[in-house]
Amino acid sequence: MTHTQQRRILLPGSSSARFLLVPAQAGPLRTLAIILVTVVGILVALGVAMVQSAGQVVAVANGLNPWAGALRQGSYALVGLLGMVLMSQVSTRFMRRASWALLALGFLFQILVYTPLGYEAGGNRNWLQIGPFSAQPAEFMKFVLLIWVATILTAKEPLLRRWQHVWIPVVPVVALSMFINVLGGDLGTLMILGALIFGCLYFAQIRLRILAGVAAIAVAGVAVMTLIKPNRVYRLTHFFEVDCLTDVEHAMDMCWQSLNGFWALSAGGVFGVGFGNSKAKWQWLPEAETDFIFAIIGEELGLVGTLAVLCLYLVLAVVCIALINRFTTSFARILTGGAVVWISVQMMVNIAVVLGYAPVLGVPLPFVSAGGTSLISTLLCIGAVLACVREEANCVADVTDASTSDSSVKPGAVNGSECRNDSEMIAVSRAERFPTT
Repeated sequence: MTHTQQRRILLPGSSSARFLLVPAQAGPLRTLAIILVTVVGILVALGVAMVQSAGQVVAVANGLNPWAGALRQGSYALVGLLGMVLMSQVSTRFMRRASWALLALGFLFQILVYTPLGYEAGGNRNWLQIGPFSAQPAEFMKFVLLIWVATILTAKEPLLRRWQHVWIPVVPVVALSMFINVLGGDLGTLMILGALIFGCLYFAQIRLRILAGVAAIAVAGVAVMTLIKPNRVYRLTHFFEVDCLTDVEHAMDMCWQSLNGFWALSAGGVFGVGFGNSKAKWQWLPEAETDFIFAIIGEELGLVGTLAVLCLYLVLAVVCIALINRFTTSFARILTGGAVVWISVQMMVNIAVVLGYAPVLGVPLPFVSAGGTSLISTLLCIGAVLACVREEANCVADVTDASTSDSSVKPGAVNGSECRNDSEMIAVSRAERFPTT
């Protein structure tokens, strides 16, 4: 390869600038990216189908289009998938530069909930109504904090062995976001935000004793925020004191949703009653297409269907961990680590609620439950991970090209990418080509 040909590879506008969702170069990164996109695509498609099935009866009863669920969730899915594709083409350098602006925008949306634009649903005031569109700013804030926290921890990486630099400004900013959110009564989102931040800190390789301190403060904060709201105290007390399966007295009250969720799962058996044949969705199970959609999956697709869904989430988590082990930049590792903890914990909390292992918290099943803001935010998160994969693949390709040509040409910094270990990798390459005697 000539020097001119190599320069053509390294300059923007070359093959690295092509609009690709997954890396063009064959290798582990491309394989992992394809698996990630495939799993997410299957979950999104399943979500559209199950939202349609779970909400069709209610739509017909209300005189709406029988296909309203599929049209609504499908529209959100198209917007989210488009956002994922576009996000995958954004450079991580631009993400870091825009992180503070995104944070300001996220806080603005959260505050607007307490203006006339906001409204209450399900006992929580955490929704915005702008014309015909509604949105949940707390879901968008998950994505915003993921980008912002990864940016801050990357910038302060040399200082993170000292607890002061771990706490400032991450803990105060996150605490403020949580406080604004908890005023509206949404404890479930608060728990997911805490898990997301903890994931970012863990994959930033923060000392365990500092992590333990942050976790202790977070648990204490959640406890205090729970105790200041009487309805939360009542829910927790009810969860620990009442057995919904045996206490007939509460069957028509606080246990109604959980009981119908149990019955839906048990009715499904091993292979389910068939797609579209659920009985629980006939206005027996509240929130059938959102918080309790896993129960409808269990009823219609059976144990086989629920295990298949769990396997998809497991594959997604394993792929993200494999990507983290291959990333050479701190930003990519922290962002992907926070993303996989966010999605995994949210999935586990949702399923734990349906199975009766946690009180009803109003946490959607990622990619599957009805809800536009949640779906779009998680797809944007996957797009950010794919952007990190694309840049990592470009770095690997650049270092490989540099090792076979003029070593004076430095790889990296292609379309905003930054290969953290460029100098070390090039030094190894030079040592292999020009060994000392």
